[in-house]
Amino acid sequence: MATGVDLKRTGEQFDEVIERCSKLFFSKLEDYGAAWRILRMPSLTDQIFIKAQRIRSIQENTVKMVDEGELPEWIGIFNYSIIALIQIEKGVVERPDMNPEEASALYLKYAQKSKELMMCKNHDYGEAWREMRISSLCDIILQKILRVKQIEDNGGKTKVSEGIDANYYDMVNYSAFALIKMMENGQW
Repeated sequence: MATGVDLKRTGEQFDEVIERCSKLFFSKLEDYGAAWRILRMPSLTDQIFIKAQRIRSIQENTVKMVDEGELPEWIGIFNYSIIALIQIEKGVVERPDMNPEEASALYLKYAQKSKELMMCKNHDYGEAWREMRISSLCDIILQKILRVKQIEDNGGKTKVSEGIDANYYDMVNYSAFALIKMMENGQW
């Protein structure tokens, strides 16, 4: 069972993930503005799918044609999942309509909400993710993406399952777990 010290450390590590991922998000916001505001939900789901599939390909293939590792893809899953949560709240627009200050505030709002959810679940699950392999975290994200695609194909309706937002929160958190593991292994 996890101790308070473990949970405190996890919270601090999650804060470090938010700090590092948000730095890239904010820099891209300066370069591109909030161009992502035009992305419909299925496009965001597919973008995350591409990143998770790339991670799986890197993990399975010994020969790589592009000299990049998993790290940028995990950061991308974290950031795009937060973008998806923003889009759920704000809706899709035809033209970018958000200034950097508003986009940054919403990013931090959903990163914090993800952390709060993670801390509650992490307490109940006893930090079980620490015993998981990074490859399993990738597979779970791929499964969550397939669930989201099915919910999207069902017009956003579920009978007994959590909605799309719950799956995106989980993707934020599973990608954060992978990034924490990479930090601990000196890979980030």
